[in-house]
Amino acid sequence: MVEKLTYLEVNPAVLPRACIIWLHGLGANADDFMPLVPQLQLPDDLGIRFVFPQAPDRAVTLNMGYEMPAWYDITELTLGSEQDEVGIRRAQQQLDRLIDNEIKHGIASNNIVLAGFSQGGALALHTALRFPRPLAGVIALSSYLPLADFVAAEQNKVNQDLPIFMAHGFDDMILPLAAAEISSEYLTRLNYSVVFKTYAMAHEVCFAEITDISTWIQRVLS
Repeated sequence: MVEKLTYLEVNPAVLPRACIIWLHGLGANADDFMPLVPQLQLPDDLGIRFVFPQAPDRAVTLNMGYEMPAWYDITELTLGSEQDEVGIRRAQQQLDRLIDNEIKHGIASNNIVLAGFSQGGALALHTALRFPRPLAGVIALSSYLPLADFVAAEQNKVNQDLPIFMAHGFDDMILPLAAAEISSEYLTRLNYSVVFKTYAMAHEVCFAEITDISTWIQRVLS
């Protein structure tokens, strides 16, 4: 049985009608992006519930085999490096279960956004393209598309019109800008609607990016 993810949550003052599931990056924790919620300055009437899941601790090859919070194993951060297909697909099942939990609690699937930073963004993209119900959109920050060669065969047509927001820093020395550019171009060739933005930043989030994310969220959830 797939392990159930633990999570933190931030609920709106009104009855939730939408949800953003936000995945942290490699080695981080569930509370990493919680301070972003007030910075987004989203209207209260959107009724957005934020869910911040925690990746389980696991041995990470890139970290010399030491355990750290990770959605799946990473061997190296270079284009064309070996990918942990088994781990990615297991993490997808965990995220699927978390999405299903929100649906069971009254949030329509097309009011759910998957978001993530770095490795979390990669898992958000991977899962959203394959999810069997229509989602509101996906946000992938400083990230890339994993297992890209499988997408054409595994994509779920109910999410063919899925709005995708991707953003990356010009000065990202952790994950090359080229990885995000190649992913965006590939998704565009598969006829996905991708907004791709770049910023003068490293492997991080900046104010201009937060403003653009807020505008995009309000568009897809209004």
